[in-house]
Amino acid sequence: MSRITIKDIAKKLSVSPSTVSRALRDHPDISKETKQLIARTAEELDYFPDSLAQGLKSRRTNTIGLIVPEIKHHFFSSAISGIEDVTYNSGFTILVCQSNEDVEREKINLKALVSNRIAGLLVSISQTTTDITHFDILKKRGIPVVFFDRTLENMPGSRVVVDDCNGAYNAVTHLIRNGYKRIAHIAGPENISIGKQRFEGYRQALADHNMPCLEERVIRGGFRQADGEAAADRLIRMETPPDAVFAVNDPVAIGAFIRLKKHKIDIPGEMALVGFSNNPVSSLIDPPLTTVEQPSYEIGRDAARLLLKQIKQEGPRKPDIEHILKTKLIIRQSS
Repeated sequence: MSRITIKDIAKKLSVSPSTVSRALRDHPDISKETKQLIARTAEELDYFPDSLAQGLKSRRTNTIGLIVPEIKHHFFSSAISGIEDVTYNSGFTILVCQSNEDVEREKINLKALVSNRIAGLLVSISQTTTDITHFDILKKRGIPVVFFDRTLENMPGSRVVVDDCNGAYNAVTHLIRNGYKRIAHIAGPENISIGKQRFEGYRQALADHNMPCLEERVIRGGFRQADGEAAADRLIRMETPPDAVFAVNDPVAIGAFIRLKKHKIDIPGEMALVGFSNNPVSSLIDPPLTTVEQPSYEIGRDAARLLLKQIKQEGPRKPDIEHILKTKLIIRQSS
């Protein structure tokens, strides 16, 4: 059976296709009764609008592109939920892609989304992204973009982030006040904002308490559980191992937790452990993980609101906006 069109609805009701089109778009010139009749008939005929055809006319669809490093990561799934709630209520749908922490895949995702005539783009960049020149195509096409959670230093574009430096500072200060002297940091990539800012919070907390920031106690890697496992193995083998560890995020902290347990290292007696993000699993392990809560749902929600505002604005492009949300230290038995 061929696809139902506006012309089919118009023929059935003996009205013009333009009347049907305006009624479905809730045009004020069409009476309420006619709108209801047309909407009812459209539903009976199983009609749905061809967004691609509409996009060809307007050169834009009601679809918002979204690129995240990993959908399975609780932070991103929660952020996506916040994004979807906002976009759905505004008549937009989202098309989600994951880079799998690979900048080349990120580039492929970007091209695919632009080809689908997205109205705007939300992005949290991959851990291997070192520049954003591939996003220049958005400016050329007039497609607004908002970055969230992960950014690069001096990167153009509006963004929604948390105060990563302050969150890390509070986590390390908590360890210091609890008597820990040899605090290590399993850090993220230096090129990514959260890796850089969380390291800076760690370094600043040590400096403010007259404690050294030793190079050998900073193990850099990625944002995954395997990175935490590898880093913990290195810390355990040190001649003088640390007595506490601050990890760049919860998946990395969980990886470290697994290795410490395997080596029968008491947590927090021999080595305390603190993460970042408040992943649900952090409260389920034994002992439960101290962590820094970042409002993932609110980050997604605010990023979507900011993007929609840019999509709907008229006239010259306005200056970039940065929203910075607060974090909260969640103290549990691992520290």
